[in-house]
Parts: sequence; C-alpha cells; structure tokens
Amino acid sequence: MAFRNGLDSLLRPDDSVLVLIDHQPYQLANLNSHDPHMVVNNTTALAKSAKVFGVPTILTSVIAERGGVIFPQVTDVFPGQAVIDRTFINTWEDPKAVDAVKATGRKQLIIAGLWTEICVAMPAIQAAGEGWDVTVITDASGGTSVEAHEVAIQRMIRAGVNVMTWLALAAEWQRDWARLDTATGLTEVLKQHAAGSGIAYLWEQQLLATPVPKAVG
Repeated sequence: MAFRNGLDSLLRPDDSVLVLIDHQPYQLANLNSHDPHMVVNNTTALAKSAKVFGVPTILTSVIAERGGVIFPQVTDVFPGQAVIDRTFINTWEDPKAVDAVKATGRKQLIIAGLWTEICVAMPAIQAAGEGWDVTVITDASGGTSVEAHEVAIQRMIRAGVNVMTWLALAAEWQRDWARLDTATGLTEVLKQHAAGSGIAYLWEQQLLATPVPKAVG
C-alpha cells in the first residue's frame, strides 16, 4: 500500500467534493456506534464547513419515501438544493450521483454517511479502486454497532481510504488563519458545533473584552 504523506496528500478546498449519504431517520433509528445527537451535530458541522470553503456538496438519500428525508439540519445548509434519491445501496453504482460528483471536476472525494459498514464502505472502496483520492469522515458517519463501524473503518483503510474527523478536515481546509476569507466563517461553525473548543473561544472573547480592574491604593 502506498503511504499517504507529503504536502500534496493534504486536503484542499479547491480539489475537494463532499458526498453526504443517507443521513435519514431510518438509519438514525438503528445507529448504535455513536450518540445520535453527536452524529447529527457533526454532519451539520461538516456541511457548514464545506459551504464556508466553497466545496461542492452532493446530498443523496435511499428510498426517502420509506426511509425519510435527510435531516433538515443538513438540507437547511443548502436551501433549494435537490437531493439525489437512489434505489442503489451503493451510491457509487448510481449514475446520477456519480455524474454529479464527476461534474465538479474534483478528485479529492470526501464521504460521510449512515451506515458506515454499508452505505459508506461500498462507495468508498469502489471509488478508491477507480483511482479517486477518498477520505471518509468517521464522526459524521455511524454504524449499527461499534463493531460494525470499526470493522468498516479497518476494511476501508486496507483498501487505501483515508479517514478523518470533521474538525480535522476543517482545519486542513483552512490551513492558515491568515486566510481571512474563510477564517470568520469557520469560526462561526466552531462556535456552534465544536463543543468545548467553541465555548473556550467565546470565553476568550469575553476575557479580551473585560476591562482590567484598576489597582487598589
């Protein structure tokens, strides 16, 4: 297996395309690898980060008529954007979804979805085998059990898939806080979705705005 290292291996906003797969009520109902609230939060943060960095995002569901529509926390990030509804379990066998990805002209394919062992693993492994640079965001994905999620991650790594968390991805896209065109937007995402880090940032701002007490005596 070729090692993934060097500057060129890092993810870049202008080369990335994000595919969010099956973040739907049916899948969430049997999500047992993570706290469901955390997965909804992280997926929303991932979607918002993609929007901050101008990363094209493909939304896709499977038989939404029965499984439910994608969480509004995600679709609200992209108002008016059509969701590609499939019958294929494997997104990478659905021509509409694949054509939408190819139309972006990007080669760094980023995937998150429910469930990890099925609807994430199959397209990630197939796309990697076809020469795509594939990254799976593990904390915006989840499986039917901890074992199912972790075994799927091991399987994908063996197939050459890169794995990251949403915050690591956002930091890699930002790369330099001097990039002010995205720093402000990313900071807003951190405040809303990065839990302790977001609260610590707000606290820092509070302290910076607090006048220094005058010396007594």
